[in-house]
Amino acid sequence: MSKKAIKPSLKNPFDPPEKVEFTIPGEISRATGGYEEAMKEGYDLIQRPTKSVSIDQIEKQHFKKRMTVWERIRVLTEKEPNILFQNWGKNLDGASLVTGILNVQGRDVAIYGHDFTVRAGSMDATNGKKLARLFQMAGEKGIPLIGMNDSAGAFVPAGVGGLDGYAEAFTALRKISGVVPSIMCMFGFNAGGGSYLPRQGSFVIQPNDTFFGLTGPGVVKSVLGEDITPEELGGPKVHGQSGVADITVADEVAALRTAIMLLNYLPDNNSVMAPFQPTSDPLERKTWEINTLLKKAFNSPTGFNTPFDVSIIIQQICDHGDYFEIQPDRARNAITAFGRLGGNVVGFVANNSAVDSGQIDVDAAFKIARFNRFCNIYNIPIIFMEDTTGFLPGREQEARGIVHAGRAMLDSIVDIRTPRILLIIRNAFGGAYASYNNYPTGADLVLALPTTRLAVMGPAGKEFVYKDELRKLRNSVAERVKNGIQQRVEAGVKEDQAKKDAEKEAADWLKAREAELNLRYEKELMNPKEALSLGSISSIVMPTDLRQVLGENLNFLLRHYTPSPMQSVQREFH
Repeated sequence: MSKKAIKPSLKNPFDPPEKVEFTIPGEISRATGGYEEAMKEGYDLIQRPTKSVSIDQIEKQHFKKRMTVWERIRVLTEKEPNILFQNWGKNLDGASLVTGILNVQGRDVAIYGHDFTVRAGSMDATNGKKLARLFQMAGEKGIPLIGMNDSAGAFVPAGVGGLDGYAEAFTALRKISGVVPSIMCMFGFNAGGGSYLPRQGSFVIQPNDTFFGLTGPGVVKSVLGEDITPEELGGPKVHGQSGVADITVADEVAALRTAIMLLNYLPDNNSVMAPFQPTSDPLERKTWEINTLLKKAFNSPTGFNTPFDVSIIIQQICDHGDYFEIQPDRARNAITAFGRLGGNVVGFVANNSAVDSGQIDVDAAFKIARFNRFCNIYNIPIIFMEDTTGFLPGREQEARGIVHAGRAMLDSIVDIRTPRILLIIRNAFGGAYASYNNYPTGADLVLALPTTRLAVMGPAGKEFVYKDELRKLRNSVAERVKNGIQQRVEAGVKEDQAKKDAEKEAADWLKAREAELNLRYEKELMNPKEALSLGSISSIVMPTDLRQVLGENLNFLLRHYTPSPMQSVQREFH
């Protein structure tokens, strides 16, 4: 047995040697000359990025559970990619970045991907120009962009050229922000410019076992003396909760498949609608499950204070129950998602009482504002679902800037020009109602369920509405305690015990009277009647008719909406 190590190879030993002929089939053979030599050199240039990479480099990539850029392209499409800007020199400068146009489910999509097997996917001046040209082309032709980021950063031997390359790419990508949507997949270990560039995109998808951030753990250790793992510093759990990553997934294949799914809900550019998809799910389908959900929740011992997951309602409304949630790991007290209703793409913005009673905090406000701005720019109608007791109070929220976050959310709602509907499910109190897509802030239609409780304040509002009655009740407590003690002492009860019993009886009596006022406040003011009479609500909708009513009104609004770019270019980040 041979003790010589067998080195892996991509070549099949039984295949005949590859020979590329630069002649026309059937052509009579003539002596070759300069033409054939030029053809061979050109062919070698085209093949250089793939042919010159050693099997060792590909093995290293696979050992780290990563694909090569060419394998990633194959996941996105089965058709041959149109590779543009084949700018690479004799030392493979420029070859560490692949740019092209793919046919993804019948749509032209601009793509770029770092080839980590060539110079660790690093950036040089040539790469920057290639990226800038690709971004400019995507904007001019009006086609979406998918980025596959797997780069060690700027190519150090290139000097300032690598930094100029990044700067040129930053600028070009910013200029098409708000013109065409972009989806960025994060692979491998990206730092510095490798994280700034993709975060300029519309959406960022990050798989497990990846990192991206301002600096790596090594720099943190040398500057701050802090030991930290890549996962703790810039992994998907960190970025998923902060909103830096919009979607986190298990692996690279899931990231690419998720990008294709997300693309299905996005238009090509800001002057057209998202693709219409005919559905066999009838618009008249009764949403019985929503009725069952609300019945079980509100007939429970906690009554109308019972939390429930609003995503169930979104699921029941959407065609075949299919929807795509954005930032699902961040601020779960608010749900932002794309779905289809009657074949039309629609954005959903919903308070989720299952988390923190659906109160709007800093993270939820920024999450909603970001989503609203995207839908507004790209002609996507929005259905708002309201069920919140208001903005989350407290010192922590004020210190984090809840006023600024709430203002960003309100501004994004006021600026919306696409068709939009508000559905009030249950609670709509105070400032949260006033800044959540009602008629004064520009809603096209405001609907409400019979379970709506619309008021300036929640149950605490009884303190203001029934102020005089409450004052009389509370002032009478002392007299009731005094009479109770006297009656018990006369009946032979010791004074200490008599006082304790009398105070308890008076407290129970006051609690019962306040509960009666609570119920009275809910029946008189915490309901849709006053808002309906004032025109703040247009109509009441039964839970079983939600899909049909929302779908028919959405179709009406879309029939009278002309998709177009904003009057001036609007960026996706405020």
